[in-house]
Amino acid sequence: MNPYDPAALECLAALADAGSFERAAQRLSITQSAVSQRLRALETSLGRLLVVRSRPLRLTEPGKVLLRYARQMQAMRADIARELGAATGQDERLPIAVNADSLATWVLPALDALVHEGQRDGFGLELIVDDQDFTHDWLREGAVLGCVSTVADALRGCQVSTLGVMRYIAVASPDFIARHLPDGLHGGNFARVPWLVFNRKDDNHAIWVAQAFGIQGPRLVERHVPSTEAHLRAALMGWGIGVMPEQMAREALAAGRLQALHPQACVDVVLHWHQWKLQGESLPAQASAADHLLRAGVLERIGLALAEGARQALRPVGD
Repeated sequence: MNPYDPAALECLAALADAGSFERAAQRLSITQSAVSQRLRALETSLGRLLVVRSRPLRLTEPGKVLLRYARQMQAMRADIARELGAATGQDERLPIAVNADSLATWVLPALDALVHEGQRDGFGLELIVDDQDFTHDWLREGAVLGCVSTVADALRGCQVSTLGVMRYIAVASPDFIARHLPDGLHGGNFARVPWLVFNRKDDNHAIWVAQAFGIQGPRLVERHVPSTEAHLRAALMGWGIGVMPEQMAREALAAGRLQALHPQACVDVVLHWHQWKLQGESLPAQASAADHLLRAGVLERIGLALAEGARQALRPVGD
């Protein structure tokens, strides 16, 4: 069997997505036995184990390498179908990983026109959410075709471009400040008041304290609220101090429902867009942005849309 047979690679991608042979078969509209046979033939031809038969199943390192090519194949197939005006029979799944704060602020408006266009062209965008420091792991493992990440260096076979700076500021409700910080937030009380934290990967609050008070690795009282929107709501309800993107807090600050703490202190997070390089038609250097959006491949168009959305929403690097 050709180890790069598209049908076999499609089975591998479906197994990675579905987590079981049964659900992979349903996704591909074939029998579970056919999925098993194609995977076994693929593993035999390569002489490598590609999938660990656990619950849920997981890919081995060789399996992750092949998965990256399967994802690229899906994106290229969507490009071909779009250019030929042909229907693929099913939406081509194009997964990208983004951080939750970007998703809650600027990513959806940036991708809106492209998503509506995709409904006509037959590709299905899937947004995978993780912390900005960890979205790059999804790309490395082949689970996504692109990611918004704080990592600046490109993987082999990938290209990277800088999007801009997301600035985080510390805010709290006037009621919280009156009850817990009558003398203001300072070096003598920051460790006694609660801080809102997205999850255990989130360290922006600790970085902000280091910026404001020069204390590295502070031990803080944390209240975990694992939702960006709920994080803002918890701050408004007086649950604690939130370190959040300035875009999220802007409206509440203007209305007086939140107050900024030590406005001179902030956490600037530089975001980058990574994507796998796919073969496609190159455009002349003088081509306009509209020409690029019209003729570029689907993955490239996602990157261009994100770059334009970031230009409008994020701070320039070095600002």
